[in-house]
Amino acid sequence: MPTSMNLSLTDELREFVNSRAGDGGVYSTPSEYLRDLIRRDMETQGVVRHVREGLSDIKAGRFSDKSILDIADED
Repeated sequence: MPTSMNLSLTDELREFVNSRAGDGGVYSTPSEYLRDLIRRDMETQGVVRHVREGLSDIKAGRFSDKSILDIADED
């Protein structure tokens, strides 16, 4: 169930958000734009987490000499 959140923006930020939403923008509403930004940030954080886990695996000696294509072909 959606809930509301109040957000204070400077005039400059509000103008930018408004330019991205509405008639001239890519998004229908400012809320749609902000939700998309949050979703993209969540995806980015997931990628960062996976990269960090991969680096930890390499440091711990847990890696393979196979290429990613070789591994994909095994499925």
